[in-house]
Amino acid sequence: MTATTPSIPQTTERLQPSLVWVIALKEIREAVRSKWFWMWTVAFASLAAFMASVALPGSQVTGYGSFGRTAASLVALAQIIVPLMGLTLGAYSIAGQRETGALRFLLSHPVSRSEAFCGTYLGLAISLAGTVFGGFGIAGVITVAQGGGANAASFVRIAVLSWLLAVSMLGFGMLVSTFTRRSSAALGTAIFLWLGFAFLGDLGVMGTAVATRVPTWGLLASAVLNPVEAFRLASLSAFSGSLDVLGPAGSFAVDTFGDRLGLLLFLNVVIWAGVPTVAAWARFTHGGDV
Repeated sequence: MTATTPSIPQTTERLQPSLVWVIALKEIREAVRSKWFWMWTVAFASLAAFMASVALPGSQVTGYGSFGRTAASLVALAQIIVPLMGLTLGAYSIAGQRETGALRFLLSHPVSRSEAFCGTYLGLAISLAGTVFGGFGIAGVITVAQGGGANAASFVRIAVLSWLLAVSMLGFGMLVSTFTRRSSAALGTAIFLWLGFAFLGDLGVMGTAVATRVPTWGLLASAVLNPVEAFRLASLSAFSGSLDVLGPAGSFAVDTFGDRLGLLLFLNVVIWAGVPTVAAWARFTHGGDV
C-alpha cells in the first residue's frame, strides 16, 4: 500500500468570498469588543457633534454660508482624527495577530494569505465606515435641527471622502504592520506617519514654498501627492464649489481643470485609498514567514 501525503492548505492567491466574509465578520466582532475602537468612535462622534453645534451660531467664515461653516469644521476635524484612526487600526491588525500567534493559527487552516488579508481589511474598513458615517450623521442631524440648512449631496460626499481617507490610512497602517513583528513598533511607526501626513507635510510644503519659491503648479502637485491634503482639496471643492480660498494654487487648479476639477480630486482620493492597500497585500502575500 502506498502512503499518501497529507494535503497542505493552499496559501497562494486563491480567493473565496465566503471565507473572506467570515474573516471580515471576525474582525468586526473584535472591533466591537475593542475599547480602543469605541474610544475612537465616541471621540469622533462627540467632536463632530461639538463642531456642528459651535459652527452655526455667531460664526463668521468669509465666503461660507452656515452649512459651509459646519462642513469646514468637520473637514478640519476629519483631517486630524480620521488618519490617526485608520493608521493605528491598520498598524495593529497584522502585527498584533502575528505577535499573539493568531495569524499563524488562522493560516494553519485552509485559508490563503490573500483571504486572510482581504478579510481583515474588509472587516476594519466596515468598522471605520460605522465610525465615520455615524459621526457625520450626528453632525448632520444637529445642523438641520439648529436650522443651519444643509446641502445633502455635498454633506454625503464629504462623509464618503472621509471614509476613503480612513481606508487609505488603513492601507498605510497595514503596510507598516506587514514589516513589523511587534505591535508596539507598528503603532509607533503609524503615529510617526500620522504626524508626517497631517502636520509636517503641510508645514513642510509651505516652508519650502517660501524658501525656494516653488511655482504654483508645484504647490498643487505637492498637495495632491499627500493623501490628507488630497482629501482636504476634494472636500473643499465638494461644499464650496471652488478652491479659490486656497490662494494661487487653488486658482491655478480651477483655471486649469475647470468643471472637471471636482471629479479629478475625488478620483485622486480614490487612488490613494487603493495604492497603499495593494502594496500591503503584495507585501503580506509574498512576505515569507508569519
